[in-house]
Amino acid sequence: MKIFKKYTFDSAHYLPNVSDNHKCKRMHGHTYHLTVFIEGEIDQKYGWIIDFNDIKKTLNPIIEELDHHILNEIKGLENPTCEILAKWLYERIKPEISLLESIEIYETPTSGAIYCQ
Repeated sequence: MKIFKKYTFDSAHYLPNVSDNHKCKRMHGHTYHLTVFIEGEIDQKYGWIIDFNDIKKTLNPIIEELDHHILNEIKGLENPTCEILAKWLYERIKPEISLLESIEIYETPTSGAIYCQ
């Protein structure tokens, strides 16, 4: 069984390693859409894989760290491509939620990344 929880946050960033004439070299922002996928067996006592409240307890501080901030100023996100952000999020969540299967992050309605191990 797989469940999911969705989040949105707004952040600014720039890509420091692209050419000077690339539009993403300049500071710009996105409304990111994050989906966290949890996979496991249904607990017979509770009837769930994990309490959604436990997911919120882990994710809310991470979302607060990102929301309305410049991603480049956050440790590990100095070159915040969508791919690097996806991996960074996964690595922050996985130690707290062992049943994490994957994360999906969209920086626009048509562009994003999926990360799993």
